[in-house]
Amino acid sequence: MIKLLVADDSALMRKLLEKIFLAQGDFDIRFARNGTEALELVRTFKPDVVTLDVQMPGMDGLSCLAKIMLESPRPVVMISSLTAEGADATLEAMELGAVDFVSKPSGVISLEIDNLEPMLVAKIRGAAKARINPALRLRERIRHQFNASSGAKSPPRLTKSSSGYSARGPGLVLIGTSTGGPAALDIVLPQLPSDFPWPVVVAQHMPAAFTNSFAKRLDRYCQLDVVEVARPMRLEPGTIYIGRGDADVIVGTRAKGAVAMPAPAKADYIWHPSVERMVESAMECYDAPRLTGVMLTGMGYDGAEAMTRLKKAGGHTIAQSEDSAVVWGMPGELIKAGGADEVAGIEDIANLIIKSVVVVDASH
Repeated sequence: MIKLLVADDSALMRKLLEKIFLAQGDFDIRFARNGTEALELVRTFKPDVVTLDVQMPGMDGLSCLAKIMLESPRPVVMISSLTAEGADATLEAMELGAVDFVSKPSGVISLEIDNLEPMLVAKIRGAAKARINPALRLRERIRHQFNASSGAKSPPRLTKSSSGYSARGPGLVLIGTSTGGPAALDIVLPQLPSDFPWPVVVAQHMPAAFTNSFAKRLDRYCQLDVVEVARPMRLEPGTIYIGRGDADVIVGTRAKGAVAMPAPAKADYIWHPSVERMVESAMECYDAPRLTGVMLTGMGYDGAEAMTRLKKAGGHTIAQSEDSAVVWGMPGELIKAGGADEVAGIEDIANLIIKSVVVVDASH
């Protein structure tokens, strides 16, 4: 049985969620109306997974999440609205340690909940298997609080490339991730120095209402510029391109060079922005040795086939290790397929990306 705690101030939402999870047959459920009740049940019920409504009276979802991650870290899935305010709060929750989020229905909840059910159940089951690293979450909280209070970009953690390094010619870094991705990217991307010589394109499974806020938040503490791909954009060194949610991000060519651009989501691909489609499109524009593929935490197998083909064609691939991933689905599938050149903990991945892109000049 999966012990599930649902915290939501809406009696209707609690009733609908109870119906969904009781029908599964393997959930033991408790309910809380606010953050205070949720904290007490975390201590007594000891749930495997907690869902938190972002907006609750009294102690809200973010305050409750922070206390849970300090007192008794466990997988938490946020329930939020598809608004700018909801997006900002949800992304803050990801930085504070939540493993995933679900968007509330935008219309009549009782009519739309059936469409939400398959994804909701899948995300809760996935969260139940998620790994929580209390020490890692603490570092993320401290860094988040520093950035929020200073309003400035944080200093780089790695020494910038010096004259002893040079790029292996033009190329592109491709990063794919899903569940747990915002926190993982929060660790990897700020470590890339400001003179990193290749553009970086990221496919993070996320709704369209969230990706612009996500790019802006990353831009505040990354040394590279971070932008959402909302239109065709020329790929330039010194920039990280975040795929727009509910669409796909693909790489193409124009007269002035390679571009990243949004493309309508295709039914052939299950998840969006699709890692598989991103990598496939990049391989049509770049020779494989000019591509570095990175697979971070996430449910499912999106991108594993394409990155395996990339490795076989001469590209370089890196997968996040099982012990450092919130959910090892995507990197695990890449490794099982023999598609990973290197496997590393999340704190070491940025260094491997840099090493795959630059070469040491022996004369220095």
